[in-house]
Amino acid sequence: MARVIQGKTIIEGVAKGIALASSEPVSFWGGYDQVTGEIIDRRHPLSGQIAAGRMLVLPYTRGSSTSTAILLESVRAGVAPAGLVTDRADVFLALASVVAAEMYETGFPMVAIDRTSFDSIQTGDTVEIDAMGRVLVG
Repeated sequence: MARVIQGKTIIEGVAKGIALASSEPVSFWGGYDQVTGEIIDRRHPLSGQIAAGRMLVLPYTRGSSTSTAILLESVRAGVAPAGLVTDRADVFLALASVVAAEMYETGFPMVAIDRTSFDSIQTGDTVEIDAMGRVLVG
């Protein structure tokens, strides 16, 4: 039975996938390969993991607005995460989805949840974002 976490919808949509989770933020500029979807920041706990098609569970991004451009290019290349679960609204992550939806007619949903629930999601969990802003963890 899935655990249901009510979140705050940042970007509407539905997605489901295997979680790739970290309590550490990622800098997409220099930390995410926009061609392969790999986390390439060698100091990050998720280094070497592929985020493409996964449910990326991150608190926020580190760095500048360039993170938006990197994530946008990953959407274009088909290697973006399926969806994002955060513990706060992150403008750089949200902007990438909004622009991708406009430019490429595809984006990804984003939901913010409370920190305790956020910390309970582990890499390997099945995570679904539904149309009501709920995060289902199984």
